[in-house]
Amino acid sequence: MERSKKPAAIPVSPIQPTPQVSISDDTSRVTANLPTGERVDVLLYGATVISWKSANGKENLFLSSKAHLDGSKPVRGGIPLVFPVFGPPNAEHPTGQLPQHGFARTSRWEYLGKTSSESSSLPNSKGDASVKLDFGLSNSMLPDRKWDYDFNLTYSVTLGQDSLETSLVVRNTGSSNYDFQILFHSYLAVNDISKTTISGLEKAAFKDKTQGGKQMEPAGKAISIESETDRVYTVAPEQAITVLEQGSKRYEVEGDMLSDVVVWNPWIEKAKSMADFGPEEGYKKMVCVEAGSVSSWNTLEAGDTWEGGQRIKML
Repeated sequence: MERSKKPAAIPVSPIQPTPQVSISDDTSRVTANLPTGERVDVLLYGATVISWKSANGKENLFLSSKAHLDGSKPVRGGIPLVFPVFGPPNAEHPTGQLPQHGFARTSRWEYLGKTSSESSSLPNSKGDASVKLDFGLSNSMLPDRKWDYDFNLTYSVTLGQDSLETSLVVRNTGSSNYDFQILFHSYLAVNDISKTTISGLEKAAFKDKTQGGKQMEPAGKAISIESETDRVYTVAPEQAITVLEQGSKRYEVEGDMLSDVVVWNPWIEKAKSMADFGPEEGYKKMVCVEAGSVSSWNTLEAGDTWEGGQRIKML
């Protein structure tokens, strides 16, 4: 017997493409690709982002041609993670036995897994809009106890279609309070440093490390790099900093729960003095604009958690 009304066919939604994550054969790095073509590469040594490419294949981070990627030295370029001390430590401070910029960038991290955002419900969606990679480091993973505190770090790298976010969660798992500093040491790629300016810091006071940390008044104008530059600016949380090339906006850098911005370029002589910096005129192709908390110490009480991060957006 034939039914007068047949059941309607159940519509099948098309399968949306999803981000792809792979681990290199030697387990030294994790790579994530979005369906739209964006890509990020992270070394497990230091959990260092060494490449961030746009959908068209354009590289957004500067990586020295002489950078050590074998885990023998901190990586020169990309986004090294500075923790728990910025710069050379004071011998009298609890971080005094640590190397410059701390141990986070010289430790082997554990890859914890990925999380993808939900894809858009729009019919023209090209798949998931972002993917988050998580990495972990704890005191039990360090080969020595030069910083004698218990901690657990979760570092997240989130690749979006027009942005890259890096965030760190610090958990004090011990019974003692401790102090720390944090910096996302981002080397941004530019076409020509002589035609690059940085806006958003016109009203911010800063310490000039090329003059022994001298406190300077706000410059009142956009920053142009014309010599060795090493400055620590004090900013309002979530203050957006814009990097422009020939007057056109290229990047926007914004910190979350971070009150400092470091601007750095080694210029000619300093670049020559660094054995792992190359090519020789590579300083013309990069500028560091780095969100962090380095002008003072953050105190984390036993059992407490701190979280902060940085977002770089392509404009």
